[in-house]
Amino acid sequence: MKKLILATSALALTAGMAMADGHAKTIRLGTEGAFPPYNFLDDKGEVAGFEREVGDELCVRAELTCEWVTNEWDSIIPNLVSGNYDVIIAGMSITEERDEVIDFSDPYTQPDPSSFVSTSADVDLSTAIIAAQTGTIQASHVASMAGATLVEFATPEETVAAVKNGEADAVLADKAFLLPVSEADADLSLVGDDILLGGGIGLGIRESDGDLREKFNAAIQSMKDDGTLNALIEKHLPGAAAF
Repeated sequence: MKKLILATSALALTAGMAMADGHAKTIRLGTEGAFPPYNFLDDKGEVAGFEREVGDELCVRAELTCEWVTNEWDSIIPNLVSGNYDVIIAGMSITEERDEVIDFSDPYTQPDPSSFVSTSADVDLSTAIIAAQTGTIQASHVASMAGATLVEFATPEETVAAVKNGEADAVLADKAFLLPVSEADADLSLVGDDILLGGGIGLGIRESDGDLREKFNAAIQSMKDDGTLNALIEKHLPGAAAF
């Protein structure tokens, strides 16, 4: 195991040294190819989708020669670290846990929205008792809301139950979780505005490839500045938040 770890570290270091030396190389973009509309394989077996268009445009703007490879999700980070490709572009959310192993570029999508659900369409969220799951970004957000009162529960289901039984006026959670819950229960409805929390989705890059990360960050910012990124988000991810 020790030899394997040393070999993996050597591979990552070699890749980083090649980038640092400025040697021309083909940048390999690793994706899953099974997560539409972000990435999938088309009828020709080629990578397609939102991230294919984003990745190709980023490489043009960064003046990099790139090629696409696919990898199963459960080993996508280890294979980046070991040098099988140089970048992960696979719908990967930026999290502290992953950031301990690899670096991330700036986000190229906004975080998934969080929503409020209540039994009353007229609830005043600014002074409401709001339920959230313990240890979540939603709980932290409610705690920061002046005038609102946070009540925490162990599970998402318990937060909804708290609203239904009157322990809380509203619940804040991932919209992907709350939307079907509210649609299935006539007593519940979405209220207020969606909130964007968390780090969004970014490129995964080896910690030794800081120069490469900065090239992609500049390209991402360029796409944000001229509206190209928002146009691709609207095309592939209708309803998602724009920059």
